[in-house]
Amino acid sequence: MKNSILIIFLLMSSFLVYSQEISEDSLKVVTMNNGDVRIGQILNDDGREILLLTKDVGKIYLRKENIRSIEPFKAENYQEKDGELRGVGPFSTRYYFTTNSLPIKKGENYAMVHLYGPEVHFTVSNRLSIGVMSTWMASPFIVATKFTIPTHNPKLNFGLGTLLGTSGYLNTFRGYGGLHWGMVTLGDRMNNITLSAGFSYMKTGIKRYNSNYVPGTYPAYSDAWGTYFTSPPTVTSGYTTNPTGTAPVVGIGGIAKVGKKASFIFDAMLFFAKQKRTNNQEYSNVYDPITGAPSYTYVGPIEETVENSVIAFIMPGMRFQTKENRAFQVALAGMLIANKNEDLQAYPIPMVSWFFKF
Repeated sequence: MKNSILIIFLLMSSFLVYSQEISEDSLKVVTMNNGDVRIGQILNDDGREILLLTKDVGKIYLRKENIRSIEPFKAENYQEKDGELRGVGPFSTRYYFTTNSLPIKKGENYAMVHLYGPEVHFTVSNRLSIGVMSTWMASPFIVATKFTIPTHNPKLNFGLGTLLGTSGYLNTFRGYGGLHWGMVTLGDRMNNITLSAGFSYMKTGIKRYNSNYVPGTYPAYSDAWGTYFTSPPTVTSGYTTNPTGTAPVVGIGGIAKVGKKASFIFDAMLFFAKQKRTNNQEYSNVYDPITGAPSYTYVGPIEETVENSVIAFIMPGMRFQTKENRAFQVALAGMLIANKNEDLQAYPIPMVSWFFKF
């Protein structure tokens, strides 16, 4: 009888331990050497292993030799989804290329490695981050900054961003460009949408040789050796650089959880580009329509035109995050270019990248 009472008491105690609500103040974040993260209450620590009571799977034993760190749980760094606590680290502040208005927590630096080159972002404060972006050739080189503006509503955030870049050694640092924008984000870390608008400019620094002539008609002349056309007088000649191109920009980005470790991401930007161009003069040798004899050389006027085009980048994709400190994403990206009086041009751009938190 005593044994039966003891067994019933132990079963009831075990049931109460499992069914009780775990206090947030007692939660610990246990990071394993392989990057896995466990969150729960430490019930026992014998020096060799700990007994952790988790909310999703109950009690588990973890050997201390496999544990990298044990830190206090901070509710602002996690979000509950389907009964599971999930990290809301720095990856949640990015789509594929663009960012949202959600802040990177101080100390949550991250790197992104993709097919075309690496980028690294550091947190200066809970609202300001600074990063660098480049290609595998270390040129061009871009500095990125983001400043977030939270509101009393955690699902409404504003932000400002800037990209400043140079062509680097590829064009002896003669090229440069920039993109400055504002954004608003609606939603939480796991499901949100961001609308942005800004202004961009770029100067390639590429030089080309131009010869400008005095417009007019110039007679041909003949001698015993043949017929020659008069060379038109030159107004100016020499190398000139392409003018700076400008473009207002609008964008939309979003992320939605579609599984325990997978999210759908969408990124799109629309550039309304404008660039002034000075066309080379055209000149031709004119012949008599009846006799075929040369009559004169004609030089057309100097013409300046404004080239308008719309450039769209569309990047739908998937992100897979199996660990708190790393993620993988792939996008079926493409670029569309529309110019007046020209056919629509489309180019595929393969996008694959890896995130690393450090």
